[in-house]
Amino acid sequence: MKLLPTALSFLVFIVIISLPPLVLGYGGHAGFLIEKFWLMFFFIGGLTFFTVMAIVFVGQINKEMYAQAFLAATTVKILACLFFVLIFLKKNTVNRYVFAGDFFYVYFLNMAFEIYGLLRNLRNQKIR
Repeated sequence: MKLLPTALSFLVFIVIISLPPLVLGYGGHAGFLIEKFWLMFFFIGGLTFFTVMAIVFVGQINKEMYAQAFLAATTVKILACLFFVLIFLKKNTVNRYVFAGDFFYVYFLNMAFEIYGLLRNLRNQKIR
């Protein structure tokens, strides 16, 4: 997997998952989004971007370290997200159910991209 196609596919992915919150915000259902939703969205999106790019970069340098880099980067990402949630909830008063829904929407979709994008690199490229 190369860096540029991965970055472009991530950009397309981010645009696609940003459409439902935009529609909710402008469609009169802004109550389903927390006040600082876009801060959370871009934090988790940026973290996922750096995670994916780091893993692809490590995979290009040394294929033997790909799995270890994947596990390490994913662990760092989840810890960073948990610290973000802790700090965010300490500084802001939000509806906890709306926050949980928004957080899981953004986090799990980014995690799905990360897993799909990186694990497809592990599949056998030769069809016999």
